[in-house]
Amino acid sequence: MPDSRHSVSVAGVVVDDHGRALLIQRRDNGHWEAPGGVLEQDEDIITGLRREVQEETGLDVTPIALTGVYKNMTRGIVALVFRCKAEAGSLRESDETSAFRWVTADEVAELADEAFAIRVQDAMAARSTVPIRQHDGIQILG
Repeated sequence: MPDSRHSVSVAGVVVDDHGRALLIQRRDNGHWEAPGGVLEQDEDIITGLRREVQEETGLDVTPIALTGVYKNMTRGIVALVFRCKAEAGSLRESDETSAFRWVTADEVAELADEAFAIRVQDAMAARSTVPIRQHDGIQILG
């Protein structure tokens, strides 16, 4: 019987006063995406979100809104994405991040795979409902 368990991850789309979003470049694969990662078993969602963003960027953030729920159908990962505001700290590289860029919604589409760009674009958009999307790790499905 196949393993039916899922992994839950969180990502923080940090938006600055100019309406730009912070992207990190991952050290392991060179991809550009919002900072985030897998929740630890004993950690609540907001604590995990703050920890992941702080570890990858050096910034302390406050989540403003849940902006999307995404499932990687290939890997069984459910991601909760939040728009965040930076409260303290300064950008610094880490074991997981090699570079940073502040980008517009159009620029993120040029840098990131569709499945990760859409998370940032959804977080930057003003919506009354939260989008729920599926992808295969690269492209949006359905």
